[in-house]
Amino acid sequence: MSRVKPIAFAALALVAFSATGCVTAVQDKENMLSAAGFSVRVADTPQKAASLRKLPPHKFVVQNKGGQPLYLYADPTVCGCLYYGTQENFQKYQQMAFAQNLANEQQMTAMMNQQMAFDYGPWGPGPWGPAGYWGPM
Repeated sequence: MSRVKPIAFAALALVAFSATGCVTAVQDKENMLSAAGFSVRVADTPQKAASLRKLPPHKFVVQNKGGQPLYLYADPTVCGCLYYGTQENFQKYQQMAFAQNLANEQQMTAMMNQQMAFDYGPWGPGPWGPAGYWGPM
């Protein structure tokens, strides 16, 4: 029984860290939406909240408004709001998201290159040693 508690605690911590990461990712996306010129409306009435829940969460939906595309992004979980913007806003958002992804990839490549340069020799045999990836069995 005493072993169940640490495992349950570890599982709970993993879920909490994962949820925090998701919230941060959504907030980063919403910051880019605002920077790209999207407008935002808060679902501050039960009718607006119900309408917001009808849209797929954290995904773009395109609707036709006066012959022009209107891009909607529903966030019922973090801000309880609806972002909406034009084709120009969406294109600007896509450019910003592309630049952010490129920066993330460059950072990951730099980290991998730094890790590859690490000298494992002084640490002796181990999972990285000559006996193979997992070491002697």
